[in-house]
Amino acid sequence: MGGFHTFPVERADALEDPSRYRYCSREELISMLDIEGQDGPTVADLGSGTGFYTDDVAPFTGTCYAVDVQSAMHDAYREKGLPENVECVTSGIDSLPFPDDHLDGAFSTMTYHEFSDPAIRSFEGTTDSFHDEALAELARVIRPGGRLVTVDWSADGQGEDGPSVDERFSISDVRRGLESAGFEVIREDDRPETLAIVAICPE
Repeated sequence: MGGFHTFPVERADALEDPSRYRYCSREELISMLDIEGQDGPTVADLGSGTGFYTDDVAPFTGTCYAVDVQSAMHDAYREKGLPENVECVTSGIDSLPFPDDHLDGAFSTMTYHEFSDPAIRSFEGTTDSFHDEALAELARVIRPGGRLVTVDWSADGQGEDGPSVDERFSISDVRRGLESAGFEVIREDDRPETLAIVAICPE
């Protein structure tokens, strides 16, 4: 992945802390993905870690891919117990092992800052096209009309939890990156400490 860092494996237990729901609840995530009632959709959790949110989304899917660049995170997830319809994929977001239009949707929770290109911060106000390999890859593997949900720490937050503020993106940074990759942003929420954006993959 691009970005600044990956979550330390030695702190994997912290990824199972229920207090994470104060920033994004299961209900909010399912609602933003809009997969409830679909017939066995195929969804990917981008930067799945130990599967905290993968476990919440998996019951609403046919297949849910837990995508993480660290194989040790998958080991921890398997030790915890892997749902039958979850498949672990060890990969960076910029080189996903899926065919074109394979996913009905994808989501990332508190991991966008780990895989998106930090150069997006200097993109504002320029006339140059910006190419983020990770976002371009997501546009390739998500089917036309499929959703990409991004929940992450906001650069406008206080930095009391999560990464330092200088490692974060603002909601305008994320929107610009998504739109540059061809996504259509249909919802954006800037909260006290986090941001949430729902985007539709281009037709």
